[in-house]
Amino acid sequence: MSKNKLSPSRSLAAKVIFAALQILKEKGGEAAGRDVIAEVEKRVSLDEWAKATYEKSGYIRWQSILHFFSIDCIKAGFLIKKKGVWYLTPEGEKALKLGDEGLLRAATDAYQKWKEENQPQEGNGDQDVSEKGQQGQEATIHEIEQLAIEGLKKQIDLKNPYEFQELVAALLRGMGYYTPFVAPKGKDGGIDVIAYRDPLGTVSPRIKVQIKHRDTAATVQEVRQLMGLLQKDGDVGMFVSSGGFTSDATTTARGAHIHVELVDGGRFIALWQEFYPKLTDEDKSLLSLVPLFFYAPSV
Repeated sequence: MSKNKLSPSRSLAAKVIFAALQILKEKGGEAAGRDVIAEVEKRVSLDEWAKATYEKSGYIRWQSILHFFSIDCIKAGFLIKKKGVWYLTPEGEKALKLGDEGLLRAATDAYQKWKEENQPQEGNGDQDVSEKGQQGQEATIHEIEQLAIEGLKKQIDLKNPYEFQELVAALLRGMGYYTPFVAPKGKDGGIDVIAYRDPLGTVSPRIKVQIKHRDTAATVQEVRQLMGLLQKDGDVGMFVSSGGFTSDATTTARGAHIHVELVDGGRFIALWQEFYPKLTDEDKSLLSLVPLFFYAPSV
């Protein structure tokens, strides 16, 4: 294939991959994969062919192409995916200067080099998005993981604020904490959950948790209000916001001498998945998961 003309799949890949990395750069280098995909759909002009679904899998073509060629970016060191969060590396940011087609070619060349070194038996040559093999397997796994995260987010969004509060308390119990206080309905003085390492709270850290379950991001003022409630030695704060945090709120929490851990919706889902096996059956029933096992290609 001439380097001057890309196939339809690769032409679309160049556009959506470039847009995805550009979005990550604008978001400070990291974002939930679902948010990146949603923003790509808004930015890239997608025709009916791109928006069509594959008959066998039912996946949308442009999204499958994005996942497929993101494996090239991962092997090139441009992109990292971890528990539903996408991270732009410094190398990826530099690669944006190559333009959309240049970035895709650089990523593809890096993938082919990696493949030659690790899988010489498969040979080389141009790949199509529908081709089977390790790249297709990895792309499928990423796509299924993304679908699982999106499904969990939808279920969490259906919870009311008090149900979400119970989810947070259950997660803390799964992490090994005791939760002697979970705020009832009504005024709570700014604290929704208190968590201890021991039943009596004699061992630090003692965690005071503020929870916001809404579409809008938690503000810097709200984070500072929680900081003002951390008065005892050994107190640390935890702010859980399903709607995320403003950039000012994140900067303030990171730079404060008082420890306040920020947990957005994506991180909450990742923690729920990680500690789910350690939850009691009663707590698991609040947001049940089903484990699925896939062959994991070596990286």
